[in-house]
Amino acid sequence: MLITLNGKNTELADGMTILDLLKSKELTPETVVVEQNREIIPADAFGNTEINDGDHLEVLRFVGGG
Repeated sequence: MLITLNGKNTELADGMTILDLLKSKELTPETVVVEQNREIIPADAFGNTEINDGDHLEVLRFVGGG
């Protein structure tokens, strides 16, 4: 399937969840916010939220520093 991830066309396997995507990108779920089609997805729903063909995802990572 083809999605838009952070503004870039990205091909993913069918049936992936947000958690699967984060793991494939080596991102820790506790350190990101995910927006799917302009809706923020709660972190506890990452494993149950499927990604569909044509979805628009934004993944924002928390960065510490000073």
